[in-house]
Amino acid sequence: MKKDSALVLFSGGQDSTICLIWACKNFKKVETIGFEYNQRHLVEMKCRTSIIRKLKENVNYGSIIGKDHIIDLSILSEISETALTKRADIKILKNGLPNTFIPGRNLIFFTMASAVGYKRNIFNFVGGMCETDFSGYPDCRQSTLESQQLTLSLGLEKKIIIHTPLMNMSKSDSWKLAYDLGKESLINMIIEETHTCYLGDRNILHEWGYGCGLCPACKLRAKGFIDWKKINDNI
Repeated sequence: MKKDSALVLFSGGQDSTICLIWACKNFKKVETIGFEYNQRHLVEMKCRTSIIRKLKENVNYGSIIGKDHIIDLSILSEISETALTKRADIKILKNGLPNTFIPGRNLIFFTMASAVGYKRNIFNFVGGMCETDFSGYPDCRQSTLESQQLTLSLGLEKKIIIHTPLMNMSKSDSWKLAYDLGKESLINMIIEETHTCYLGDRNILHEWGYGCGLCPACKLRAKGFIDWKKINDNI
């Protein structure tokens, strides 16, 4: 049985697009929320608008997907110095984290989403975080999000549930989930419409999607696609 409603953290990237379709399969009504924080790959915001429009035109999702919310979090780029908000080479820092890590980003995202959800009477939140094939971000870990789920529930006096369908999946697994959810049409949408490249490069369409092909996000995405195709060479 489908639950009533969910709010999806939707960036326009591969993982959040898979999660949006997952939410449509599991909830009667779905709303989306996106964040502008002067991200280097701001092109993702254009991609998300196009994806939402096309999904609303789809007979399977049009009656499920509702209001989209855009939150201005440009303050994040002012208080953090990272390769996602500044033009800098991507590298691993002395603390072991990549310099694409924006401290507290996902925590802020879910806090903002919970404020919007409270107003909209939505208390299920869906995010594409993953601790199997992630970039070392501590706010992508299941333990972190379970803790925030409890904190938000206490702070709002509501039962908050944070759903992370990809949490224990490899990138290859997530491509498989996309196929299982939407077959070739969803795979094609992910390849042609989504954006995950850290550098915001949409000049070249690879077999796995647009991107520079060199940044960590592109390499992870490409490897996952190749691994999935090897396993599913009959698709």
